[in-house]
Amino acid sequence: MIRSAWGSTIGKKVVMAVTGFIMLGFLVLHLYGHLKIFFGLHDYNHYSHWLRTIGEPALHYGWFLWVLRVVLILSVIGHGVSAYQLSRRDIKARPSKYVHKKPRASYATRTMRWGGVILGLYVVWHILDLTTGTVHSGGFEEGHPYENLVDTFSVWWNNVIYIVAMLALGLHVRHGLWSAAQTLGIG
Repeated sequence: MIRSAWGSTIGKKVVMAVTGFIMLGFLVLHLYGHLKIFFGLHDYNHYSHWLRTIGEPALHYGWFLWVLRVVLILSVIGHGVSAYQLSRRDIKARPSKYVHKKPRASYATRTMRWGGVILGLYVVWHILDLTTGTVHSGGFEEGHPYENLVDTFSVWWNNVIYIVAMLALGLHVRHGLWSAAQTLGIG
């Protein structure tokens, strides 16, 4: 049953909708946590430490974050594979383009594929910048998230990267919510 659901267009769209909601839930919580930056260094760094102690003593230090990362990675893979396969089906079903573009297609709809690619690249860059420090432009300090975030946004081109990514994210989420609601029969 799962295999036949996965093989169907609706099954792939459901996978995209559910994984999209998982990632959107993470995004909202991630944003909420980052709002701690406005309360200063102590509160932001304390929040970062707290994330690593969720579930203690049942879970060891940092295990909750690893469980969350695995769920997110599986969601990203499921979302991306579904999107790719649906895109290939779409192209195969109509190998020649329409003479007239759909007048109702919004900019968010038309840029969905590239938006997903941009967001995928951004997530990798974001992790390399603020989690591992590999591409961090200044003096990355392990265990000092407040200082690292302030340091990142002190460089103009980092701000450009984040602004472009947030615009792509906004368009992607806008269309994704509408599409998921349609697929799941919510709207």
